[in-house]
Amino acid sequence: MRKGIVLVTGLVILLLVNYSIYSRERLLAEGSLVLLQLAPVDPRSLMQGDYMALRFQVANDLRSHVDKETGHDGYVVVKLDDRRLGSYARLDDGSALGANEARMRYRMRNKQIKFGTNAFFFQEGDAHLYGKARYGEFRVGADGESILTGLRDDQLAVLGLAR
Repeated sequence: MRKGIVLVTGLVILLLVNYSIYSRERLLAEGSLVLLQLAPVDPRSLMQGDYMALRFQVANDLRSHVDKETGHDGYVVVKLDDRRLGSYARLDDGSALGANEARMRYRMRNKQIKFGTNAFFFQEGDAHLYGKARYGEFRVGADGESILTGLRDDQLAVLGLAR
C-alpha cells in the first residue's frame, strides 16, 4: 500500500514538473517579443559576481499607480512601438488589448515591482559582454506571463554570446 502511494505521488510530482517545463518552453517558442527599457540601479550593486541587478522603467512608471504597501500581483498593459519597445499604458482592467499592446504580469516582492526577475545571470567572466545593456528582452504569452530571455544595447543589438 505504501509503495503504491509513494509511486502515485512521485508520478504526480513528475507530471507537474514536466508540465511546468513544457509551458515555459512553449512560451519561449510562441511568446511575443517585448523589450523593456532598463532603469538605473544603485551602481554599487550593478555587477556582483556573475549576475546583473535589473530594474525596468515600466516598473518605475507603474509605481505611482500601485499601492506599494498593500499592493498585490497584477497585470499592466504596455504600449509597443514599431521596434517592440514597451512603455507603460495603463493597469490592466480586463478590457481588450489594442493592436500595439501587450499584457504583462508583475509581482510585488518586498514592496518592489518585478517583471519576471530582478537579475540577469551569465557565465563567469562574461560581465564585459553585458555592460552596455539598456533593454531587457522578454517573451510574453497571451496570458501575460513573461520570461526574460536576454539583454540588448541602445541599438537593440542582442548582447552576449550567440544563442
